[in-house]
Amino acid sequence: MPVVPVFPDAAQILPGASFADKFTVVVHGQRLDVGTAAERVFRHRPSWIGALMTLRNVMVRPFGLKTRDEDLAPELERKGMFPVLSQSGQRMVLGLDDHHLDFRLLVELTELGGGRQEVSATTLVKPHNWLGRTYLTIVLPFHRIIVPAMLARAAKP
Repeated sequence: MPVVPVFPDAAQILPGASFADKFTVVVHGQRLDVGTAAERVFRHRPSWIGALMTLRNVMVRPFGLKTRDEDLAPELERKGMFPVLSQSGQRMVLGLDDHHLDFRLLVELTELGGGRQEVSATTLVKPHNWLGRTYLTIVLPFHRIIVPAMLARAAKP
């Protein structure tokens, strides 16, 4: 699954973001809307991802980072554990602001023709302090494995 250039309006989605990446997958012979694509990406995550998230939550809780459902904007709709911040026809923006960093995850659809759609996941991160920069450095290798694994699920009905 390729990492591709991030879109030009990324700075409007999360001003000051210092990290961005984008992964894509092509879906054949299906007609997805962005809500269905996001639901497929986040539903029934593999158990190894759940185990990594549990470990992450245990490790960061002493630093006061958001780890519980009630910490994660309970008034907002969610896809998986991530609050939905906005949605348009072809783009869903999920994310969270915390004292160590803010992040946005965009799930987007692009029509390719010939019964094909591209589903992409773009991550933007704005660290606020040394804890945010350290956290990003530690999770980045896992992020680069987890996001493509979850994104591939968009192609599976």
